[in-house]
Amino acid sequence: MNATIASELFPYESAEFSVGGHTMRYIDQGRGDETILCVHGNPTWSFYYRRVIERFSASHRVLAVDHLGCGRSDKPSGDGALYRFASHRDRLVSLIEQLDLQRVTLLAHDWGGAIGLSALLKTRPRFNRIMLLNTGAFIPPFIPRRISACRIPVLGTLGVRGANLFAGAAVRMAMSRQALSEHARLGLLAPYNNWANRIAIDRFVKDIPMNSTHPTYGELKSLGETLGTLAEMPSLLVWGMRDWCFRPECLRRFQSEWPNATSVEVADAGHYVIEDAPEETLDAISRFLVASAD
Repeated sequence: MNATIASELFPYESAEFSVGGHTMRYIDQGRGDETILCVHGNPTWSFYYRRVIERFSASHRVLAVDHLGCGRSDKPSGDGALYRFASHRDRLVSLIEQLDLQRVTLLAHDWGGAIGLSALLKTRPRFNRIMLLNTGAFIPPFIPRRISACRIPVLGTLGVRGANLFAGAAVRMAMSRQALSEHARLGLLAPYNNWANRIAIDRFVKDIPMNSTHPTYGELKSLGETLGTLAEMPSLLVWGMRDWCFRPECLRRFQSEWPNATSVEVADAGHYVIEDAPEETLDAISRFLVASAD
């Protein structure tokens, strides 16, 4: 990891959590009776939520995790099971329980939606609200060709880990309204600066279930079938409608499961909605937190 760049652009000290013989790191800022738990996807890290920390840590405890293999967390070279969806979920559950988090609002993006919602279901009494940004929590309705190409045996890994074709491309292709700032580009890429440090990016791509024989297929299928049980929990859906990955079909699926959800559709924003439309996203979060307060 380019620690110098990461510390300069994201000047928050990470706390440590030991799980399964490895160290996960997370940002823990602010105080308050409620916690915003920020769960990132692939290929981002807790840096993606820096604006949330800046804006809401005065009134809330804001906790942003780095999944194993991501951000400042350890990046072990272990077997595939270490980086599967269920393992990420179980480590997040362990962190939630270890910190004894209460009155938690989940904020999740990309793979963080599935991981965060699955952890929420296992620790449900601790949560009172849900906020999602361009994500999914069910069997993917489609796999974009550009992601399928990253799954080609041997060649896909060479591209993702060797040529940085996934994280490197994301800083361009996940935006629509505007180009990503140099500050954000450097920050998002800082932890993924060599072959070894890109292991989780590659494993996340390979963990997308293409058929029912995939180890994660059953987990995502079960999660999707359970989403309706969360319909009464206050929820916010903020969507960049020009996302080519978690397209509007994914938003419509959540809306069908949670008919009372508050939805904010940003017509010209892409997948990195909090980067592409920061004011709209943060203002929507602020309004929702006030409107849904106990």
